[in-house]
Amino acid sequence: MDAEKVIESLIRALMFFAGVVGNNWLVIRSLPINASALRTNEILFINLAISNLITNYLVDLPDTMADFAGNWFLGETYCGVFRFSADLSETSSIFSTFFISIFWHQKLVGSLKRGGGPARMDGLRLVACLLAGSWTVAVAFSIPHFFFVKVEGTNESEADCLDYFPDVVAGQTYEIIYLTLANALPLAGIVTISVQIVITLLQNQRRVRSHNAELSENKSKNRSDVKRNDTDAVTQARRPSSETRAPNRQQEVLPRPPQSSVKPGSNIQVRAAKSVVAVASVFLVCWLTHLLLRITTNFHTSSLMLEVASYIAASYTCIIPYIFLHGVKKLTCSCKP
Repeated sequence: MDAEKVIESLIRALMFFAGVVGNNWLVIRSLPINASALRTNEILFINLAISNLITNYLVDLPDTMADFAGNWFLGETYCGVFRFSADLSETSSIFSTFFISIFWHQKLVGSLKRGGGPARMDGLRLVACLLAGSWTVAVAFSIPHFFFVKVEGTNESEADCLDYFPDVVAGQTYEIIYLTLANALPLAGIVTISVQIVITLLQNQRRVRSHNAELSENKSKNRSDVKRNDTDAVTQARRPSSETRAPNRQQEVLPRPPQSSVKPGSNIQVRAAKSVVAVASVFLVCWLTHLLLRITTNFHTSSLMLEVASYIAASYTCIIPYIFLHGVKKLTCSCKP
């Protein structure tokens, strides 16, 4: 192997390691102590991590091994498993990210606009139906890749696992439908939801600043009133007692400053919503590039483009677990009993 291939293989191995650690950690930190305490966000995180782990173990690991070996040595049978797993995990991961975005948008709106009202996706039955539907769609789109594959190369040292549709028109039709329903539409939904989250956060930030300014103004006014009352009290104390009784009865209690309208429990929703925006940014860069490369390969097959698309998908699965763990404050583990 030349130096360039060695560097590429090492990068792929590091991405595999980061993805395995991050996604396993996301599963561990999302598991509740009791099954009855399982919540929507934990189910969605576990589902996302499982989708990514399919990529890590069944796609990234054999691909890394093939890189170090210099060619595809796992045979045509596993080539079908490899391509099936790649699209299965990719589709499920995209839909999981989409559902997580919807859920935290609902929680953010419920916390900041409706006073902490419950979200629709708090219902576990609805979430289970959505996840079951997403896995069904993922399996349906992935099945063709299990059959229409071949190990292609000019010789054994350059063999590679590739998709192969006997009919070019059928292959392009499949790719168009798949990329539209399982990539473009969820991508557009995630971007739209992220924009709404950003707008909601900015509006809430303006409200908080305005409320804090009002509180500061009220405190300044109250301090001046207290100072004036103290001065009046000193003046009245120097007068005869018969003159000071009436003013004392007329003293009014200073009004208490109004309490903040921002709920304390909204902090975790705001933090998690910001992590969703961060994930959406990574998602947009990775999957938009991946989508464009997949579209390009329909008209001009290039092993280089396929390799770049594979690296982009792997980078996404090894980055987002850490962003979500940071967003829900589960990136570190406390050793306290």
